[in-house]
Amino acid sequence: MPNPQPIRILMRNTAATLLAAFALLAVPLVASAQTTQPTQADLEKQFEQEMTNATLHGSYTATGKDQPGADQYTILKVTKADGDNWVFTARIEFAGKNLELPLTLPVKWAGDTPVIEVSDMWVPGLGTYTARVVIYKGQYAGTWSGKGHGGQLWGKIEHVPATTQPVVPVK
Repeated sequence: MPNPQPIRILMRNTAATLLAAFALLAVPLVASAQTTQPTQADLEKQFEQEMTNATLHGSYTATGKDQPGADQYTILKVTKADGDNWVFTARIEFAGKNLELPLTLPVKWAGDTPVIEVSDMWVPGLGTYTARVVIYKGQYAGTWSGKGHGGQLWGKIEHVPATTQPVVPVK
């Protein structure tokens, strides 16, 4: 009868070798997963690129309305200002004019997700508004309110080529 001892030793060595190989393969995978986290500077650059030359196409609800309405915002440029503030240069059609309006808006971060936070902000010619809008993976969603009305808004973010339409800057 053959001695089973060499077979046990071989099996133990094979199992140990397989475990060691798996551990060696897993270490680079874990290390690479840890190094792929974007920095805050990376996130801010991505946000600036996503929101510059963008049109937000979507819908909104409003107090007293039974059905959602169509909504559209054109953002020409977004740049980081100081602290949490960002300058959004928006194109607004109002009273038959095509206006370019720079708005300084606070943007907070929930992990990797930017959230536009406006509280009782006066917008020239439009009124005072409060809003919370989340921007994530080409979409936006949030809440808004003005004097005596409010609702929700949501939609997708599309990039548009820079336009040559005449614009009247608001001062």
